[in-house]
Amino acid sequence: MHDPATLREKLPYRDCVGVAVFNRDGKVFMGRRMPEGDPENAPERGAPWQMPQGGIDPGETPYQAALRELFEETNISSVSLVAEAPEWIHYDLPDELLGVVLKGKYRGQRQRWFAFAFTGPDGEIDVAAPGGGKHKPEFDAWRWELLDRAPDIIVPFKRDAYEQVAAAFADIPRRFTHV
Repeated sequence: MHDPATLREKLPYRDCVGVAVFNRDGKVFMGRRMPEGDPENAPERGAPWQMPQGGIDPGETPYQAALRELFEETNISSVSLVAEAPEWIHYDLPDELLGVVLKGKYRGQRQRWFAFAFTGPDGEIDVAAPGGGKHKPEFDAWRWELLDRAPDIIVPFKRDAYEQVAAAFADIPRRFTHV
């Protein structure tokens, strides 16, 4: 058994992107992660919903990674940039997942978050055959959700990060609604 504090100090954060996609009603896309073989989404961890996210490839800008990850996970390509979170947002893995998830190489993730307006029809979204059918599905369902509800429906160890995302993009839903 490894000492979590020692391991945490040795491991870096993985540089990633996160994507908040807003529909015309100001709601944000949430995908339900596939439970099979994903220790992050064990039933005892809570609801497995999250927004699209993923690693930044070598030579890729965070913006390019955001567009790529969005397409690879949801099939969405009809978007326009609305905002970028002003700071990197971090989350740490719980002790029992250190050395297990994220290929055992990272203590958590350092994410650059982007907000996009979805400009296509809902029919463009295909979590069963994402990336034009060329990528393995990561979600088994999706829904539009209020941004301020997102921190309540994700795995608990990502809650603080999602609260930061919700704060960074808090004004965006009002831009889409006609209230």
